[in-house]
Amino acid sequence: MAFSKQQLQKFAHLIRIEISDEKLSEMKIDSVIEWLDKLQKIDTTNVVPMLSPSAHSLPRRSDIVTEKNSRDSILKNAPDDAGKARGYFAVPKVMDE
Repeated sequence: MAFSKQQLQKFAHLIRIEISDEKLSEMKIDSVIEWLDKLQKIDTTNVVPMLSPSAHSLPRRSDIVTEKNSRDSILKNAPDDAGKARGYFAVPKVMDE
């Protein structure tokens, strides 16, 4: 399946990329399309889909509280006292309404 230069320019326009005429002539897009056609012809019936090629899971740890009520010691690092009395860090406004 061969694509014309105009078809490739149209594809590039549709996916919002800019490709020069020199680059279009260098591209081997036909070989990629042939490869994709071969992939689509592969029989995948009775093949179980997988999310990842490796069958492993991440180790999990227990959710145990190790340091209790450390809020006050953490708030000592606050740059100003604006939120300390209420128990949080006050940060500058970053978005306009």
